[in-house]
Amino acid sequence: MSVDSATDRGSALLSRVLAGVASGENPVTHVASLPARVERTAPWPEWTPAAVRAAFGRAGVDRPWTHQVEAAGHAHDGRSVVIATGTASGKSLAYQLPVLTALTEDERATALYISPTKALGADQLRAVHELDLPGVRAATFDGDTPSVERDWVRAHARWIFTNPDMLHRGILPAHGRWATFLRKLRYVVVDECHAYRGVFGSHVALLMRRLRRVARRYGTDPVFLLASATVSDPAASASRLSGVDCVAVAEDGSPRGARTVALWEPPLTELSGENGAPVRRSAGAEAARILADLVIEGARTLVFVRSRLGAELTALGARRILDEVDPDLSRRVAAYRAGFLPEERRELEKALTSGRLLGAASTNALELGVDIAGLDAVVVAGYPGTLASFWQQAGRAGRAGDASLVVFVANDDPLDTYLVHHPSAIFDKPVEATVTDPGNPYVLAPQLACAAAELPLTPACLPAFGPGARAVLDSLVADGTLRKRPNGWYWTAPTRPHAEVDIRGSGGEQVAVVEADSGRMLGTVNPGRACSTVHEGALYLHQGHSYVVDELDLDAYLALVHPETPDWTTTPRETVDITVLSTLSSQSYGGVTVSLGEVAVTSQVTSYLRKLPTGQVLDQIPLDLPAQTLTTRAVWYTIAEELLTATGLTRPQLPGALHAAEHAAIGLLPLFATCDRWDIGGVSTAHHPDTTHPTVFVHDGHPGGAGFADRGHAALLPWLQATHQAITACDCPTGCPSCVQSPKCGNGNEPLYKAGALKVLQVAITALKTPH
Repeated sequence: MSVDSATDRGSALLSRVLAGVASGENPVTHVASLPARVERTAPWPEWTPAAVRAAFGRAGVDRPWTHQVEAAGHAHDGRSVVIATGTASGKSLAYQLPVLTALTEDERATALYISPTKALGADQLRAVHELDLPGVRAATFDGDTPSVERDWVRAHARWIFTNPDMLHRGILPAHGRWATFLRKLRYVVVDECHAYRGVFGSHVALLMRRLRRVARRYGTDPVFLLASATVSDPAASASRLSGVDCVAVAEDGSPRGARTVALWEPPLTELSGENGAPVRRSAGAEAARILADLVIEGARTLVFVRSRLGAELTALGARRILDEVDPDLSRRVAAYRAGFLPEERRELEKALTSGRLLGAASTNALELGVDIAGLDAVVVAGYPGTLASFWQQAGRAGRAGDASLVVFVANDDPLDTYLVHHPSAIFDKPVEATVTDPGNPYVLAPQLACAAAELPLTPACLPAFGPGARAVLDSLVADGTLRKRPNGWYWTAPTRPHAEVDIRGSGGEQVAVVEADSGRMLGTVNPGRACSTVHEGALYLHQGHSYVVDELDLDAYLALVHPETPDWTTTPRETVDITVLSTLSSQSYGGVTVSLGEVAVTSQVTSYLRKLPTGQVLDQIPLDLPAQTLTTRAVWYTIAEELLTATGLTRPQLPGALHAAEHAAIGLLPLFATCDRWDIGGVSTAHHPDTTHPTVFVHDGHPGGAGFADRGHAALLPWLQATHQAITACDCPTGCPSCVQSPKCGNGNEPLYKAGALKVLQVAITALKTPH
């Protein structure tokens, strides 16, 4: 890929940003030019009612794009479909067209829209209202819907906009009250379906099966329309999520301007972090300076940052720089994050689209479906976890026919380091398939309990829940949760189980985070992560505000906090042991053995570090917390000690070499599985009692597993090769956060031996590549 001429808007903006770089620094590791794409339109389908065609015409759509017509045609013909095209490609029209046609032609027909966030649902509902078609009666039904409105929605709304949480807790448990709506349910729209992954995605997949089962009880079998960012094998992902066979539409007919994409690695600073490791300038600080330069240039710019606090700090940093240049420009930069009122959010969106606001720093709240596109530049500060999310964020840049700039600024992280030095992993690699595991018994058990409480389960309905459903039902009967009768399985308790099932976590009672003085509940934390995230003294972030934890009461599921804005952050330290419970797969390659299985991970948080934003460690404070055990899935490999010593590694060096290889592998797994490094963990040892060899484990961080270890096992060779390349690409001498140090290491990143990690990985890679 080559760079277009300097007259290109994207290239010109990049030149302006680079002009502000200090002499001797060269942070850009690669620049690519992505060509413009010309639109391809198609006639309106013959089956489109005149009123619907006129409504879209009033909204400015004269002719739909080809992918919109193709997807709408499949749905109209009764085939479930997933449309997987880029940002701002009009996926909404693709599902609005068949749904509005059905609602217009059949005055009793109904439809359900499901989105992962309330904000996205509100945006889509507003778009339907603006079409102003009589008789559609679209309405929201979510946790914010007032009680007085809920009865009207149940009785009269024909297109209901909701989210998985409300479907789980408010609609399916009370399906009898929804009988009129369910008897005519024609379509179910699942928007931004790539967001449903891991444990949450597994819960939603089973929730869709519960929905279809209840719908069939009322005589309907709705067509599913799913909308997704570009993902690998969208038909398989959508079919696994919805439980029905889906046709994929992925050929994008929408126009797109040319884009210049720059990969940017912040330089090393003179500061020293943990164990004296070098520290890079933070991605947020780099992004703030880039944002300021682009605003000075008059470029409408959006910066994506991983955290809410990071978005606030990036906007603040840019404003400080602009205050020294032109205070008027400083007022045209803002932060955008979750927690804003809908009116505030829409005002910010309008201001950014119109140009009144030139710059904004956002979390991924602006990634999902919000109507902002056509910006001059997008800065992605830190890899968002998946290529699908990266391209979704990058797609906010560029209007049809106009060139734009996208800058990816690497975090001090092994995966980010790998990507900026291996651009083909971004530009030439297909985007990921979403990872869900509806068969996870820790997810399946509570979902089957909810299903039985809605309608008794019968043998005929079990296949939809997967091959493991019968064994899980037997366990539910054994512990008294369900009762087995000749014709099926029944829920017998007086109260329904739905309120106790947390579909966005792993189930169980959550730890409430409460402001001590006011008694206001700020949020909840999964009990499995409470010791590491809300221990006494921890810094807790909520909607851009920071709090310090005063007390954690695990028996009462309560963490008390007070507001404070310290100049430090906290990082827990813990001890971890792992036990192999069962080996599901094992294959030997000479002296290297690769396995997949079930493990028990026992961890205990023993202390925490307080760190400055520069990475400097202030102190380490001991804690007295109980040990916790997680039963989950892991992938692991063992290496015969003689293979390692043959490389020159000595026995005292083995723990540090294996530990460094483990850290780097955890950092790179998100390249092959749609997960975050915080969704997984690892253990390494020079002699594990269950394997009797030097061993590296990488395990899922959720009870029963979330599919991440399985994906790593399936892609072990390319995963280890990428890990080796990431360590090699880092120019630090002995190890740093960009290669082998981990921000979540329970052992304080000790011992670590960077050069030894390369030897460990090379031995494993050579064995895996050698025919046996």
